[in-house]
Amino acid sequence: MWDFGQWCGAFVGAVFIFSFVRKSMDVRGWIAQANELGVPSPIALAVVTAEAGIGALLVAQLWPRVAAGASLVMLVGFSALIASLLLRGRRPACACFGASSTKPISWMSLVRNATFIAANVIALLGTSS
Repeated sequence: MWDFGQWCGAFVGAVFIFSFVRKSMDVRGWIAQANELGVPSPIALAVVTAEAGIGALLVAQLWPRVAAGASLVMLVGFSALIASLLLRGRRPACACFGASSTKPISWMSLVRNATFIAANVIALLGTSS
């Protein structure tokens, strides 16, 4: 039986897998939007790959501390990028869940990410292996 930390990790993993699937449906569109966010194309491709791998590890609870740590680094990085754009007055499309995510970034994007980060921290603290 899973504990609360494992469920939190699986939740974040499911979000990462959902994001991977949506971005994979239109890779060129995702890369174009990532470029508008200031993310170079090779990094955008690496993000999609990392989301798939980390998401799968979290859902399967394989190497949960490593996967939760990696997803935490990614989420903090995403949040730092969003915050820096907002502070400079820029509001490009989020693209958080692929090219079909056309809603501009906002402070609510950071609130959403804070929720994912909190779940991730619970997963890290509650994981014994």
